[in-house]
Amino acid sequence: MFILVMGVAGSGKTTIGSQLSAAIGWPFYDADDFHSPDNVRKMAAGVPLTDEDRRPWLQKLHALISDHAQRGESGVLACSALKEAYRTILTDGVDVTVVYLKAEPELVRSRLDRRKGHYMPKQLIESQFLALEEPNEGIVIDADWPSEKAVATIRSKLGK
Repeated sequence: MFILVMGVAGSGKTTIGSQLSAAIGWPFYDADDFHSPDNVRKMAAGVPLTDEDRRPWLQKLHALISDHAQRGESGVLACSALKEAYRTILTDGVDVTVVYLKAEPELVRSRLDRRKGHYMPKQLIESQFLALEEPNEGIVIDADWPSEKAVATIRSKLGK
């Protein structure tokens, strides 16, 4: 089983995902680490990625999940997965539970104001919210919750 921790930039995907993985003893993967250098340059320049830009990245992440599933291994993936079509690519044929970190734009902007050393500029937040298609299934967590509460709630809902 894989857990997909999703949401807009600044919603807490990496924080919650890494803490969750440590708590349940599963490996953690940050989808940001799988972007091509071209995609990183685009985002750093303030240019939103297109669906075409994202396709190879999503396919690479699906391969990661599938490889683990074939070996009977679990994991936690932090990935924006903003659109239903992206989540369909990621979860195709594998057991994935979606955890959606629901965030308000003001919270995200304040977090990104404090963030240092990340290529995602604050001006791309608007495009993230415009692209966001909230999932119909999965676990919804308020991104404003303390991380300990979020992780405990996810574990409780998963029985982990």
